[in-house]
Amino acid sequence: MFKNFFPNKILLFSNKLFSFLILLMFLFVFVGLIYAIFLSPPDFTQGDSVRIMYVHVPASFIALGCFGFMGIASICALIFKIKILPLMAKSLAPVGSVFTLVSIVTGSLWGKPTWGTWWVWDARLTSMLILFIFYIAYISVWKFVDNYEKANRVSSIIAIIGSLNLPVIKYSVDWWNTLHQTSSITLTSAPTIHYTMLIPLIIMLIGTILYTLIIFFMRYKTEIMKFKLDKRNKEN
Repeated sequence: MFKNFFPNKILLFSNKLFSFLILLMFLFVFVGLIYAIFLSPPDFTQGDSVRIMYVHVPASFIALGCFGFMGIASICALIFKIKILPLMAKSLAPVGSVFTLVSIVTGSLWGKPTWGTWWVWDARLTSMLILFIFYIAYISVWKFVDNYEKANRVSSIIAIIGSLNLPVIKYSVDWWNTLHQTSSITLTSAPTIHYTMLIPLIIMLIGTILYTLIIFFMRYKTEIMKFKLDKRNKEN
């Protein structure tokens, strides 16, 4: 499967494939929003404000997943010198940073009616803000450092250090007494969320994953073409 991400394979991706993914993404997001806004019930204690969850939770999932991949790709790139991994991580960083910001903003909007305030220096909120700062630092290195090898090395170190923050984000609600609620969905136990809320949440999550893949493939294809062009210019 990893061979499908090789430059020659990516450059052969047809517009029909992108069109199919875009159509599928819009379908999932449309159905998910209809279900989330009109069909899912309000929460017993939080009322209709719980509907923010259908954007907040998928955004948070993508934010952590993207940076997790960036951290692993950076480690492998530094150790095994696999040239496509920095390009993949670089392509994923912008969409990950956007979803991190969406997670912070929607969390603030959800926190106001739930906690009575827009922001607190809660462990979960603070660690998500730190994640956003790492995203900005990573993207800035690629933007402002002209030398590819140096940018790759510095950005990889940032991604690896930033990855240490991911377990803090995940387990902050378990390690400390925070305002943020504990996770309703885990890999080790059955979901504590009702199926009428779980179904639209999963649909919205699939929609955001498809959106992430679309943006990633578009940016990755562009980065490959830029890399090949720069390499050709240096040879000339």
